[in-house]
Order: sequence, then structure tokens, then C-alpha cells
Amino acid sequence: MLVKTYAAAVRGIDAIIVTVETVVSRGLQFCIVGLPDTAVKESHERVRAAIEQSGFKMPRVAAVINMAPADVRKEGAAYDLPIAISLLQGAEIIKAENLEQYLIMGELSLDGSVMPVKGILPMAIEARARGFKGMIVPSANATEAAVVNRLEVYGVDNLAQVVGFLQGHTKIEPTVVDTRAEFAAASHSCDYDFSEVKGQENVKRAFEVACAGGHNILLVGPPGSGKSMMAKRLPSIMPPLTLGEALETTKIHSVAGKLRRGSRLMTTRPFRSPHHTVSPVAMVGGGSNPMPGEISLAHNGILFLDEFPEFPRTVLEVLRQPLEDRRISVSRARYQVDYPAGFMLVASMNPCPCGYYTHPTKPCTCQPGAVSRYLNRISGPLLDRIDIHVEIMPVPFDELASRSAGEPSAAIRERVVKARQVQAERFGSEPDVHCNAQMNSRLLTAHCALAPQAMAILKAAMEKYDMSARAYDRILKVARTIADLDASPEIQPWHVSEAVNYRSLDRSGWGTTTKAF
Repeated sequence: MLVKTYAAAVRGIDAIIVTVETVVSRGLQFCIVGLPDTAVKESHERVRAAIEQSGFKMPRVAAVINMAPADVRKEGAAYDLPIAISLLQGAEIIKAENLEQYLIMGELSLDGSVMPVKGILPMAIEARARGFKGMIVPSANATEAAVVNRLEVYGVDNLAQVVGFLQGHTKIEPTVVDTRAEFAAASHSCDYDFSEVKGQENVKRAFEVACAGGHNILLVGPPGSGKSMMAKRLPSIMPPLTLGEALETTKIHSVAGKLRRGSRLMTTRPFRSPHHTVSPVAMVGGGSNPMPGEISLAHNGILFLDEFPEFPRTVLEVLRQPLEDRRISVSRARYQVDYPAGFMLVASMNPCPCGYYTHPTKPCTCQPGAVSRYLNRISGPLLDRIDIHVEIMPVPFDELASRSAGEPSAAIRERVVKARQVQAERFGSEPDVHCNAQMNSRLLTAHCALAPQAMAILKAAMEKYDMSARAYDRILKVARTIADLDASPEIQPWHVSEAVNYRSLDRSGWGTTTKAF
């Protein structure tokens, strides 16, 4: 007897439908074909034990299970449940007339319990696109799948419950999530607020400019000056996620298994902060079972690299291509997958190995040449891709002891959102451009024309500091963002001056006491 059940496999951050074809006949042989990995091959023992512990007597029969398409590798234990249902139906232990209406996923415990699996959200999206009536998933994954509307999602706890539902003996209410209402209610919640930050007004301004234009930013300052503390508050002033961005971000975290049990749609922008011992594979993604890396987990959010020069050179250099293309292609001998990587890079570093080169009171104890060697751990091309460099100094005691609160994140975010709305109108006809940081040369020419006075300031800065062509483009983009924050259609000279001041590390004699340009 031939039985078909339907499951799904994840490729990249999308899913494809897998048809589990089972033929049951006389004999004792059990065979799974269709490019299964070890975990899928081992499902036989889990499935047999789960069936018997659920109260069904599994006859000794021969079964051939084909997982189509056969050229797509099937990985993990998520196929246990569709395999178990197909065996029970093929052996005529149960009679389910509507198997073709449901996509079934779940890992089976030996006692018949259904365990949660990764990647349910992209599977649910594909199930709806392929016309399935509903989806049977572990209860822990039900709210995640229910984010997809026009798809009935049934959360189950054990194999017996699934069998009863398919035969019509057990009623299970579909999980319902009002995605838009819950998203709107939670999209403005953040754990940290800039009102808690004392002083550092110049750094707050740099953060506001960075978030308004989607610019990468580098903080340089001595230990204890507040670099990490302020970076953690950046999501509170970032524009809220749109529903489309939230869905895409949740898909990535679902595939990577980073969603908490019972999670729904992600409503805040991700903030990823890998340690400087991270490997290149962990940063870009891949591995024997391909998974998104840190740069993809930070998609639509922030990738924070603390102690920037301490990261291995090989890890830092892999950032160059995704910073430009906003995607990463992982190619290996057995597969090639594409992951989105549209993140805002936020990095922090000490000015020298001892950390006190720019400190106002503590002397630097580094040997001659140590400062330049320390900075040279970051390649010039990578540094050029960071739009804003800002120096941060320790907060004076009087400001630190002040009981007055700073400007709240909500007020800063309001200005950021208004600037982003201006950019959304500007780039409405450009499908791949959403903010000033993503402008190409053609858009720079169209939207960043400078008046003669502003051009003179930029020319003098370029010649004085010997800046690269990429730094020229970065200054124009940042100046355009500052003008947007001022609601100015034209880039004024003071906008260019402020943008030039955000290129601290491009200056000759960096680290000495100099006046702003």
C-alpha cells in the first residue's frame, strides 16, 4: 500500500515541500531513501518505540520510505511525525482520509511526545503558498506557525493526539494569533533607554545620525567611557520594524533555532554581539548543516563588535562583501545557500593597547608605534566602509552624579523616524534602497549635490586628511542624513562640516588634541 504524507525542508531561509512516500509490504526490511542524513535514518527506532508507547501495535512489516525530491538533503529529526503517520496508515492501523490537506512536522520522543523543531515559520509560509489547508506541528511551535494567516495551525503534544485528530476522534482547536494587533502593541518596547545615559551628548548625536541614515559607526574611547553601555541602547532609537521586516527577521531566527518556546513574531530589531573569539563560519554562516551566521541573525538590526581590533583578521575581512551587498553567499562542496545580511555595523575599540592614548588625565603607557600598529589591525578597506567614526571620552564627575535624566529614546526615535520617512519618499522608485547609507553613485549624484561653499569645505577636508574616494562618498551620505534630520532639502555647509567631523580616524595625527574642522 502506498501512502503519502507531506513535510518540508529548509534551504537557506526558505522551505521546500517534501513528500514522504511509504510503501508497506510483507517482510522485515526498513529502508529510507531520498538523501536522508544520519538523524533521519535513525528515525526508525524512535518511530517504532513511539508508536508502541502510544498504544498501537506495530506489525512487523517491510517498509520503503522515499523522501522526494530526492536531490535535496533531509536533515534532523523533524520528519519523525510524518514518517510515523505514513507507517500507521500504510499498515492499515489507522484510516485517515485527509492526509493530503496537512503539512506535518515534529520530532518524536520514545514515549510518543512531540518535540519542537527549527524552521517552522518558513515551512508555514510555504505550506500556505502551496495550498495546504493546515499544518500539524508541536505545541511549542504552534504560535510561531500561526503568525501566517489563512492557514490552520494545530499544535499537538503526542502521537496519539495526532492520530485521533486525523481520524476525527479528537478535536483540536487551531491556534490563532492576531499578528498585526500584537505586532503594533509590542513594536515600541525596549529594555534600555538613552534617558539613563549621563552626558555624552556628542555620541548621542552621532548615534541619532547613524540610525537616521542606516550608517555604520565606530566608537573609539578608553575603557569605562560607556561604549558598550550606549551601544546596547541603539535599538531603542532605531525605526520600528515593519511587518515585512519582522516576518523576514523571524524566519532567519526560526531557521537558526534562536526563537524561544512559544515565540511569535519578532517585534524589536535584533542586536547581536558575538565575542571576539568567533570563527569565520559562525560569523558568515554555513557548517556541515548550513545555518545562518551572526551577520544574518543581525539582519534588519545591529551587529555590535566590541573590542573591534581583537577580532581575527579573517573574521573582519569577511564583513566587507556583505556590508556592500547586504547578502552573503555561502558556497561549499555539497551546497550553496544565500542568506540576507542587511545589518548596521556598530563597533567599539580602545584607542591603543593600554586603552589610554586619548584619555584626558591618564597617561598612555604603550611603546612608540603601538598605536598605529593597533589601528592597523583593521584594514583600510573595512575602515572605509564605516561611515561614522566618533571619539568618546569618560563622563566628568559632575555629569555622572547629576540626578537629571537625559533625553528619552522616544524623542530621539521620533526624529529618526521622520528622517527615514523623507528617505522612503526619496527612494520610492528604488526597490533595493531604503536609506541614505545604501545610495549608489547614481543616487549620490542625484540627491547629494553640494553648493559651492559646501563643496569648498569638503575639498579642503579631503586634501588635508588625504581621504579615499570611498570616504568622499561616506561623507556625502552622512551629510545628506544630517540635512534630512534638519528637514533641509539642500545640503548646507554646516551639514558637510559635521559629516567631516565624523571621520576622526582619517585625520593625520589622530589622537592628538585638535580642533574640529
